[in-house]
Amino acid sequence: MEGCGRLIFGLFMLMFFVLSLIGSNKEETIELFSPDKKIKVEIKIGPEITYSIFYEDQLLLAPSPISMIIQDGTKLGKNARLNNFQRKSVREKIYPVVKEKRAEINDYFEELTLNFRGNYGLIFRAYNDGVAYRFFSGYRTQIVVNAEESFFCFPEDKEVWFPVVESFHSSYERLYQKLKISEIGSKRMAYLPVLVDNPHGPKMIITESDLFDYPGMYLVGTDDGKPKLQAVFPPFPLEEEQVRDRTLRVTKGAPYIAKTSGNRSFPWRVIGLAKKDGDLIESDLVYRLARPNQLKDTSWIKPGKVAWDWWNALNIFGVDFRSGINTETYLYYIDFASKYGIEYVILDEGWSDPADLFKINPNLDMEKILEVAREKKVGIILWCVWLTLDRQLKQALDLFARWGIAGIKVDFMDRDDQKVVNFYEKVAREAASRKLIVNFHGAFKPTGLSRTYPNVLTREGVLGLEYSKWSDRVTPDHDLLIPFIRMYAGPMDYTPGAMLNAGQKHFRPIFDLPMSQGTRSHQLAMYVIYESPLQMLCDSPSHYLREPQCMEFLSAVPTVWDETIVLDAKVGDWVIVARKHGRDWYLGAMTDWEPREFAIKLDFLGDGEYEAMIYEDGVNADRYASDFRYSKRVVNAADTLKIKMASGGGLAARFRRRS
Repeated sequence: MEGCGRLIFGLFMLMFFVLSLIGSNKEETIELFSPDKKIKVEIKIGPEITYSIFYEDQLLLAPSPISMIIQDGTKLGKNARLNNFQRKSVREKIYPVVKEKRAEINDYFEELTLNFRGNYGLIFRAYNDGVAYRFFSGYRTQIVVNAEESFFCFPEDKEVWFPVVESFHSSYERLYQKLKISEIGSKRMAYLPVLVDNPHGPKMIITESDLFDYPGMYLVGTDDGKPKLQAVFPPFPLEEEQVRDRTLRVTKGAPYIAKTSGNRSFPWRVIGLAKKDGDLIESDLVYRLARPNQLKDTSWIKPGKVAWDWWNALNIFGVDFRSGINTETYLYYIDFASKYGIEYVILDEGWSDPADLFKINPNLDMEKILEVAREKKVGIILWCVWLTLDRQLKQALDLFARWGIAGIKVDFMDRDDQKVVNFYEKVAREAASRKLIVNFHGAFKPTGLSRTYPNVLTREGVLGLEYSKWSDRVTPDHDLLIPFIRMYAGPMDYTPGAMLNAGQKHFRPIFDLPMSQGTRSHQLAMYVIYESPLQMLCDSPSHYLREPQCMEFLSAVPTVWDETIVLDAKVGDWVIVARKHGRDWYLGAMTDWEPREFAIKLDFLGDGEYEAMIYEDGVNADRYASDFRYSKRVVNAADTLKIKMASGGGLAARFRRRS
């Protein structure tokens, strides 16, 4: 009888174990809603972890698997066992050190933290303008991440603006192709952000935030013909080959993407939602998700405009000296900047040997240049190749600090594998310790570094105006895509300000005498529409000095803002933006090659009267793109501004508060 009892007990325990296994594979569903309840995230936990996104009950993202594979082949997210979860509601304010869009940011979200057996977890956040998730782990030792699986599965086929690249060696300077997701395939790869069209609901934009000690994310299609995108990542570089003085190409990648701390949070995967196209410009979701400011003292960080030498090939005229990379030319730039209150002058390529920052061009008297710049309160920014800076980092930055240099422009990284991503943070940190601002060129897209290290004022990572020196790719059509897509990620150094302007028939790429496509007012409007706390004036001071009316605007327009409002916008076609700085408002409007007319209410002005200074396309701007009309008038919030833009045209306005 005793043996029979033991047998029955053993069978009972076996049945209990089997049932527990069956129960462990049962799918569990947890929901998360945005603060306004319009967005729902549905997370399913079972053999795999998937999430779906709904907007007002419309399915935007079908169940999409996510997981992470670490060194021993363990797949975090496979047969996941949920230990517990916590919810959190956050209603906070962020007061940015550098006001890229606004002086006060509402940081409102609902958060769900899922803790799984195996010492890892997931955090989901639902905002009113998007959804984000990230992995975290709690291992005591370093781990190797072999791969991260992140799918974006759509319930039906859609079109997507996809900047196709051939490899992970990329400066993020491509045109956007509009493709059907199902037709992209696994051979086409794009960098982020990627914008998904949705004719019957909000547009979706995919990017990432808080990227540290980890490679950047790219997207590819799949070969099964289904409407889904899949994340891919550059491998960790094992072997590299230097090309000239500025390029380091990866010749052998590891079978993993990162070696990193086992006790950390991983980058946010961001799906922004935009009910209106203008919401893409107003959103600061990437900034909100980034790590908070890491600097104790930020009082020295000064946004501003920059007189730039390289785009205009140092072509100055009406002077009695030979222009070029020499002392007289840079003193001329400093005089120009001082006259118009331009905060900085950049010494771009050529001031030193690109391979040695201590080998100064013999045609430059740096002591004299720096002395005059100090006297005239103009900051100097120095360009450098990233490889050279990395090799000479501390010694070079120490020298720049002794010289009183204001900042550095770091160029030609052209990668975002883990090694190069870490270089960005190292430069930001070392520069900040010496009170130097930073501008990254040849760069990947922003991921919130400007919040974490606010001395990083801007970066390139965009097909910008420099391309007009050697190609015809920078068109008004392109100009009307980048504020909705690339700028969603953060500030972009497009380098506007061309004073030689051309229509489609008249444009020619001339390296040493460049021009822009589109009208003069189209260029001026960029200073309101394009966000860059360090904003270039790309053209020659000699051109600007002949344009006193344009300089009245360019000397006044700020580079940081207290408030941003998109008044009207359509991706790729037109945009009208109003921004406030102090007591004044500014307005910028741009169109593609299609002429357009609008009537815009000025009710954003609020109480009081304003003196409006308006720069609009001239009557003959369709024939001579530099033609603009300047006018002044007194307006108030009850007035309407009529906007008439020529092909490739624009309008820029300043509304100065009358006391």
